[in-house]
Amino acid sequence: MANIKSAKKRIKVIDKKTALNRVRKSQVKTAIRRFEEAVTAGNVEEATVRFQFAQKKISQVASKGTIHKNAAARKVAKLAQKLNSMNA
Repeated sequence: MANIKSAKKRIKVIDKKTALNRVRKSQVKTAIRRFEEAVTAGNVEEATVRFQFAQKKISQVASKGTIHKNAAARKVAKLAQKLNSMNA
């Protein structure tokens, strides 16, 4: 480990941020998985609700800088494509 006080503090801060980012990414993955389960089941109303929730979670995570904004837009677009293919 580090010997300098400021370096020790930075290590603590990085560990906290890493843990928080893991939780955020996990929430996004769960939201996407639940949406895809609704799509697989063929339930349009539930899929729409789950899509809105997943879109919100992805936007929140992107705004915090956990994932890049373009990656977030790509994920949302992919989910929207699946939802639209259900409606068509």
